[in-house]
Parts: sequence; structure tokens; C-alpha cells
Amino acid sequence: MNNESEKGTGKSEAQSRPAEDRGNGWTFENLEIWQDAIALAAHVYQRFQGCRDYEFRGQIRSASVSVSSNIAEGYERDSNAELIRFLFIAKGSCGEVRSQSHLAHHVKLLDEAAAKELVGESQRLSRRIQKFIDVRRQKFS
Repeated sequence: MNNESEKGTGKSEAQSRPAEDRGNGWTFENLEIWQDAIALAAHVYQRFQGCRDYEFRGQIRSASVSVSSNIAEGYERDSNAELIRFLFIAKGSCGEVRSQSHLAHHVKLLDEAAAKELVGESQRLSRRIQKFIDVRRQKFS
């Protein structure tokens, strides 16, 4: 079951807190967007492992790690509003990874194919996070 859809959970608006999800055995680790964020960060770490521009490498790694971290932190908070706020921060971090991937290509740290791959991965994740935000707003706000 994909927790992101929230379909068939029978939750009322009074049960909108992510903590209620945890009471049903759900954790942020069950969220596909969190799993995808972990995959994005691992991909970034792999792509920039040999990068000698340590400042740039640290910045793009930090942005990629921020995506999953903010999803997790928001999910562990006590309200739907806080979850949504942290999801927007995660979405912003996807934008950082995307922007830095473009820059990496322009300064020859990544070839075009590798840059397009990271840009596409972060765009897809950003869209999925937005869809999860929309579901949380519609069902629980």
C-alpha cells in the first residue's frame, strides 16, 4: 500500500497528524517519496565521489541529503501543517540539486547525460512531493 495516496485509510480531519499515521504502523520510511529521496542522495554521492571541487561537492551533497531529511522531520512533527511546511523545504532542496546539476554540467564536472539524469530525477521527485502536499492539503487541512 502506498501511504502517499492516503486512500482507504478512513481518517477524519481530526486525525490529520502524521503521528496518527505512525499509530497505524506507518513511518516516514514507508513513504515512497522518502525512499526516492534516499536514492537521489545516493546517486549524487556516487556521481560526485571523485569530484575535487570539495566545496561544490559538499553543497550538492548537502542539498540532496536535505530532501530525505526534511521529509522525515516533517513526518515526525505533530501536525499536518508542519509536515506540509517541511515537504516544501524538501521540494526546495530538489530545486537546489537541479540547479547545481545544471551548473556542474556548465563547469564540466558532469557530462550532459549525467546532468540530465540528475535533473530529471530531481524534477520527478519534486513533482511527487508536490502531489503528496496536494493530498495532505485536500484530505487533512
